[in-house]
Amino acid sequence: MTFLAVGLCLLGMAVALVLAALDDGVTFFYTPSKVATEAVPAGQPFRLGGLVETGSRKTLDDGVSVAFRVTDCIRSLSVVYKGVLPDLFREGQGVVAIGRLEESGTFRADTILAKHDENYMPKDLADQLKEQGQWHRDGGGEPCPEAKS
Repeated sequence: MTFLAVGLCLLGMAVALVLAALDDGVTFFYTPSKVATEAVPAGQPFRLGGLVETGSRKTLDDGVSVAFRVTDCIRSLSVVYKGVLPDLFREGQGVVAIGRLEESGTFRADTILAKHDENYMPKDLADQLKEQGQWHRDGGGEPCPEAKS
């Protein structure tokens, strides 16, 4: 009986550790529209995906941080990232930022992933852009109309 009790305790602790590790590794994907409609709580890690809004990229005063806006052609969200941007990062191109929403409503990115083609764009975002007529396989085409902040 003692061995069975100890074995069950160890199994329970192992399951708890696995579940805690999985919970830490889960990050949800949102577009700027979903962030606005689903009221994502500040501080919760998630992935923000969309297009880099044309004319929105600015280098901040510290010389290392960059601010830009991510849009899904309906809404846009300000993003601040401290670090070196990927070579494929450019305005009008798909991007996924991993980080947290601040109380001010600005997304603080820890990681930026630039997308070079549709094979890497999340299906939800690609479908939404196709519905709006903003989908361009080569990354070219007309920019999104002004999106709401």
